Amino acid sequence: MAIQTPLLPFHVWLPRAHAEAPLAGSVILAGLILKLATYGYMRILIQFLPDATSYFSPLVQTIAVITLIYASLATLRQTDLKALVAYSSIGHMAVVVLGLFSKTIQGIDGALLLSLAHGVVSPALFLLVGGVLYDRYHTRTIRYYRAVPLSANWAGEFLCLAGAFQRNPLFAVLGSTGIVLSAAYSIWLYNRIAFGAWSKYLTTDLSRREFMLLLPLLIVAVIFGIFPNIVLDTVHDKPLLVKCRRLLIVWKIQPFLRSSNLLLSVR
Repeated sequence: MAIQTPLLPFHVWLPRAHAEAPLAGSVILAGLILKLATYGYMRILIQFLPDATSYFSPLVQTIAVITLIYASLATLRQTDLKALVAYSSIGHMAVVVLGLFSKTIQGIDGALLLSLAHGVVSPALFLLVGGVLYDRYHTRTIRYYRAVPLSANWAGEFLCLAGAFQRNPLFAVLGSTGIVLSAAYSIWLYNRIAFGAWSKYLTTDLSRREFMLLLPLLIVAVIFGIFPNIVLDTVHDKPLLVKCRRLLIVWKIQPFLRSSNLLLSVR
């Protein structure tokens, strides 16, 4: 699961895979394959191994926070557009893990919503990098580009961090640094691409085909960000969430059961 997510130190394959993969491979990897880890956490770890999940959740959340901060700092130093999007994906998936192992309904809801949002936004970014910029100018180096003329991620990250705050405020505060760092590398990327010396070779706008390809992804991301209950209300009626709620109730009453068993044994 740590390799599939990916989490530190098993993350090194993802940037290289995105950098070397063709456009279709990057889109499938970001939009589908990385989401199998979220499915595995919810279907296998949380349901089949609830005690182990509860016991090791502080360790997993610690690894997720370290992965989030490391990936965000590494994103600031990238000069390859594909590698930059890949490292940002590692940070977002770390927030998903932080929400899943918070053992709260808000955290699990946020993890599901953020996974869906990442499955829409990240393929759109790879389409822009590999299908628009690279097809025109045949380079992914950020320094080459000059003067190139409200999503569900926010809702998902907010729910993940809110769920983590209910269990451990320290993890939530450390995880919140990812928001600041993500804003930093986003503004830094925009500054390097949109500003600088004007170039007559970088004047081609989106074609109609590219615009119609990206528009549905943009609409879905914005709608899920404004109306997240479209997803959450549907998910809450599913048996998976019912089982997760039962497990959360068990996790909450476990300390009381252990203390009562201890008192009975003493008597």
